Amino acid sequence: MRLAVVDIGTNSARLLVAEPKNGKVEVVRTGLITTRLGEGIGQYPYLLRPAIERTLAALHNFKQIIEATGAEIVIAAATSAVRDAGNQAEFLSQVKQQVGWDVRVLSGAEEAELSYIGAVRGLKCDLRQPVVIDIGGGSTEFIWTGKSGLHYVSLRLGAVRMTEGNCGLTEIKEMMADLLKSIKEHDFTGIIGVGGTFTTLAAIDQELEVYDPHKVHGYILPRQRIQDILYRLEAMTVEQRKDVPGLQPQRADIIVAGVRIALAAVTGLEAEEVMVSETDIIFGLLYQKLGVQYS
Repeated sequence: MRLAVVDIGTNSARLLVAEPKNGKVEVVRTGLITTRLGEGIGQYPYLLRPAIERTLAALHNFKQIIEATGAEIVIAAATSAVRDAGNQAEFLSQVKQQVGWDVRVLSGAEEAELSYIGAVRGLKCDLRQPVVIDIGGGSTEFIWTGKSGLHYVSLRLGAVRMTEGNCGLTEIKEMMADLLKSIKEHDFTGIIGVGGTFTTLAAIDQELEVYDPHKVHGYILPRQRIQDILYRLEAMTVEQRKDVPGLQPQRADIIVAGVRIALAAVTGLEAEEVMVSETDIIFGLLYQKLGVQYS
């Protein structure tokens, strides 16, 4: 049985086609299309028509791929941009009519939990009580273990939202200060970073001309390198950033805001490094569907 998972994010739409075999998950196909569905997220309380059209085109593309792979089940989920949109119902209706999928809109807590599942199970690392940080386009999720179990908090700050709001590092630090203070009251063994900002940082740090998920997954990213990369990118124009090895040109305009969020979070938690995970919410949705016996 093959399954397809589609993550409709604020900045991009992503695809995972996988097949469970002998208690493990075998990846058949992946895909990513930058749609910028959350364009204007800080200015308009609804999804813009051009952004919707770009996203629908991407979903049609994914549908063709899914049909070609023979996947029997499609799991489609949407996050911050759709969650906050005043025309959410219209968007979901159009996806249903044009693509044929029922899209599950994740709450901030659900998004955080699924990111945690995807990261921890996908890494199989020795971090028993990590803080998982998922930087998205419209929101950032923090997940950690407390006395009463897992805690999930979703903040309305993401790479697209902070770019459009022209938010600096100091302002971002202030936005998450109270939350990070509460997290530090709990014992945690390290930080796992998921999402496009962290994987891009890992790729930039290794100067990957061609993105290699095997080199990114599990990569240890020192806090000092995050700071160095931020200062380097801030000094560049958007066009100059497009030539940076490891940085997708489509992410060049929002990467600085994403790295500011990463640095603010890691610094605020007084951590020296982050373990980067390629497996995140899209794998969390897959693991949730399959059950905990799969890894």
